Amino acid sequence: MVHGRYGEFKVLVDGETVIDGGAFAALGVLPSGRRVVDAVRSTLSG
Repeated sequence: MVHGRYGEFKVLVDGETVIDGGAFAALGVLPSGRRVVDAVRSTLSG
């Protein structure tokens, strides 16, 4: 885990961004846990 700027939400796998919360992250609107896990699984499975 790396702390980013206020309102920043990104999930990286091996330096590649797989989820980016975008502008809505500053408002507390984040991707669902399921969406994050699915994106990470997809990236890891190749």
